[in-house]
Amino acid sequence: MQPIPIKTTVVGSWPFPGWLEFASENLDKLGPADVNEMIEDAVVTAIHDQVAAGLDVISDGEQTRLDFNLSFYGFIKGIQPNHEETRKYGPPAHDQRGKHTIIEKLTAPKGLGVVEEYKRLKRLAPEGKILKASIPGPYTLSGRLLPGEIYKDRWEITEALLPLVAKELAALVEVGAEEICIDEPSMSCYAYKEDTKRFVDIFNRTVKGIVGKTRIGTHLCFGNYKGRSVGKKTIAPMLPDFLDLAVDELHSEMTILNFAEIHLLQQFAEKMDVAVGVIDVKSYYIETVEDVKERIAKCLEYIPASKLAVASDCGMSQTARWATKQKIANMCIAAKAMREQA
Repeated sequence: MQPIPIKTTVVGSWPFPGWLEFASENLDKLGPADVNEMIEDAVVTAIHDQVAAGLDVISDGEQTRLDFNLSFYGFIKGIQPNHEETRKYGPPAHDQRGKHTIIEKLTAPKGLGVVEEYKRLKRLAPEGKILKASIPGPYTLSGRLLPGEIYKDRWEITEALLPLVAKELAALVEVGAEEICIDEPSMSCYAYKEDTKRFVDIFNRTVKGIVGKTRIGTHLCFGNYKGRSVGKKTIAPMLPDFLDLAVDELHSEMTILNFAEIHLLQQFAEKMDVAVGVIDVKSYYIETVEDVKERIAKCLEYIPASKLAVASDCGMSQTARWATKQKIANMCIAAKAMREQA
């Protein structure tokens, strides 16, 4: 397949419709058939929104995930909720997200649920769209787990999760996933203070079994819980080590950096395709078509059109649906216009 110049893509998540938010808070009133119908309808809605916006690459909107990480803990055995250290009141921040304590060796006997999500997306999506599956990498997945007496620290937890994620990736390839994004925002958040070579080794061992069998991407950002960042907002500490990530496409936030480090992505573009965040998910300013065209023009100074994709800075789950639809539609119109000029 010929690459799409200035391709429009998604990180993965899409806002929940209001009725899904309501239903998820009243699951005790629903039966299994009701829940299945709700999930199908939510995914159909997310697909419709993305197709209507004009995206080249779509996802299921992660409509079955009530939280980026925490939803996966429902598939993992050996953990129990522990919210004693979680702040209850005050401004929203990452320390209000749930925590879990590990009480026995981590296993996922039924997988992590992403295969079922992808099969549903494949069944419901229209022909002609590139389909993307997404899954947190093991380091990011370890973020809300407390080691208890089973593991020593976060690194050991990561090593325990790595084969679980790798197995899910292999299963995704088996069912025909054509594009898989392994989200590792924790790596980019902590690149300024942790061992970046160790991060790359963890990532590359995670994807080793699927290299060359599907299109591999990764999403790197600085956090987006309730529209709040958590990491030091700079790409510089990721270089040069992250250039060795075994990926076909690397996606980075850029709008939140006001494109101050767009030149640094040139190094990545020499080794892989680059997806650039040209939409601010933390702002309710609706970018105009001209705004996005100007941002794409900045990208093209350092990244060839054939290797460039554009997306929002992060997933859209923390942005209201009405704003998301306008922002992404304008992005797609701008990308199409710039594509015709390239």
